[in-house]
Order: sequence, then structure tokens, then C-alpha cells
Amino acid sequence: MRLTFQTFARVVGAALVISAQALGPAAADDFPRTATGRPDLSGTYDIATLTPLVRPVELAERSAYSAEEAGELVGYWKEKFESDNVPSDPDRGAPPKGGIGFYIPELEGAAGAVGGYNAFFVDLGENTFQLDGKYRTSIVTDPSDGRFPPLSPLGEEIQARGAPFRHANTGTAWWLESGLATGPYDDIELRPLAERCILSRNRSGPPALPALYNNLKTIVQTEDHVVVLAEQMHDARIIRMNGDRPPGNVAKWMGDSVGRWEGDSLVVETSQFRESSGDLRTTAGLRVVERFSPIDSDTLRYQFTVDDPRYTAPWTGEYPWPRTDGRLYEYACHEGNYAMGNIKRGARMLEADRE
Repeated sequence: MRLTFQTFARVVGAALVISAQALGPAAADDFPRTATGRPDLSGTYDIATLTPLVRPVELAERSAYSAEEAGELVGYWKEKFESDNVPSDPDRGAPPKGGIGFYIPELEGAAGAVGGYNAFFVDLGENTFQLDGKYRTSIVTDPSDGRFPPLSPLGEEIQARGAPFRHANTGTAWWLESGLATGPYDDIELRPLAERCILSRNRSGPPALPALYNNLKTIVQTEDHVVVLAEQMHDARIIRMNGDRPPGNVAKWMGDSVGRWEGDSLVVETSQFRESSGDLRTTAGLRVVERFSPIDSDTLRYQFTVDDPRYTAPWTGEYPWPRTDGRLYEYACHEGNYAMGNIKRGARMLEADRE
């Protein structure tokens, strides 16, 4: 769906002006340091932001908003959250078929379909961010239009394979009518990794990206290792400093990460990702380079470049990681993963109804 600028203003929110973080060029002098003089990255960070990952098409090459445009966005999120938090009328009727999304009702998906969330369960943050004094229009910075490069032939093939997982829930066994040799609910290992409580790809990374909720990251740093613990899905990335790679046939869900210091920047190169039929966004040839650089005593600049065979060229992005006093608690996912069994039972019932 192509979004107009007005629609985009509704989607990405008003807090550009309300409480945006005005982050300037790196100035690491006041950043805490270890006994050996390295920046001490240890701590918890809240990466929630209303700034979108990719830029709306109509903004083209515009990487920043003007103050006037930012002002047009001020009221939307506050109004939406306040209205969504009004106590429900106990005499209300049934919701419309498909549910009601609290923030993008015209879109299908987690916020607009059956099982979608209201504002109580969502943590999008309270602001968008500034970097180098500019209100960014997207996290992606390269390509210059703030969007992903075109898909490669491999990417098109993977996208086609993933179509059954993006099919709308029609309440019918649609996969039997589609002629699929294997349906999306025929094998547990065909289901996405997050659904199986194995890995939350975007939150864990690399690259680590803001999401609808559970945006905390805790970093634990020693001289030999750096650990990045994601709030969801209990994922801990262990980065070996100046370490050797394992044999080439060793693949990992989050890839194999090796770090080094370049001045005050921690540079992490990750490769040897494990492919999964249930997570069609990961390829064995994926390569990610991340940079964690102090901006001030409470903020990191997180930069990343993704070289993914699914695309015709690499893509790059950046956004700030502000420290928080919040605590990262256990994310238990489904206890016993009851949802997985229910998903399979529901599919079998729909198949039986069709017969």
C-alpha cells in the first residue's frame, strides 16, 4: 500500500517535537570507560522509536523533516493512545469482523486483525529521534531513498516461498485450495522462529531493530567478550573480541559475531547464519557489520550495514540507543508453547470442516 504523507504522519506519530532526542556528533569524552580505557558499553538501553525503518515512498530523497512538518505530526500519537485507553463501554456490541487496529486500522496484521493488540500492550516509545541535529525520516540511510534495494532473483524466490505465511486468516483451510504441496501448518518447523519461541529476528539481530514492544537491550562487556541480551526472545548474542571463526560448516541462528575496537567504536562483523524454512528472511550468505559508538554519556550511535544475497546491493542504517533505568525482565514466551499446539489443532479442524 502506498502511503501519502498525511497517512505517514498518522502512522509514525507526533512526538517528533514533543520529546525528540537531539543527538549531535560523537563526543565520547564523558562516556564511562573501563579500566583499560575502552568505552564501557555495559548497561540497559531502550531503543523504542517512532521513526520508521524505511522511508515513505513519497518522501523520496528527503532524509529529514522541517520544523513545520514535524509540527504537523505533534498531536497524533498522544490523541490515539489517550482515546484507546478510555474505558470500554460495557454495553458495546461485538467488534467488526477482523478486529480493530488501534493505530493503523486499514492495515491487516497484528494491530488490525483477530488477535491484535490495543495500546496497553504496545511500546512504540514516546518520541522519534534526531541525529546530527536533524529529524530523520527513516532509520535506513543507504540507499539514499531510505528504502531497501530491489530484490535479487534469490530474494524474489524466497519472497514467493514465504507467500503462504503472509496469507490472511480467512477462517478456512485456504491452503488446500491453493494447490500447495506442503501447507504452512503441516510441519512445526515450517512456522516462523518467533512463533516457535526460538528467536525474534528483528529484536535480536543483527541488525537489532526497534519493534512494536519489548525494545530493551542489555549489554554486558568484558575485555574478551561483549554480550547483547535482547528482551525478546531471551536471546543473548555473544560477541568474541578479536576471535577466530569456527569452521565454515558451523551455522548459528544469530550468526557468528566477532568484534574489534576501532578507536572508541566497537565494530562487530557477523556471518555464518543458519537458514530456516520457517524464517525466510535469513540466508546463509548474510553478512552484517555493526558499529557501536558513544555519542554522549547516555547514548550510543548504532550503525549497521547489511550485505544480504536477497537484495541487489547492501543497505545501511543508523539510530541512537539511549540508556534507561528500566530493567530487563525474563521474557518467557509461551509457557510450554501452548500456542503451537493450538495453531496445529486449529488447522486440522479447518481441514476437517472442508471435507
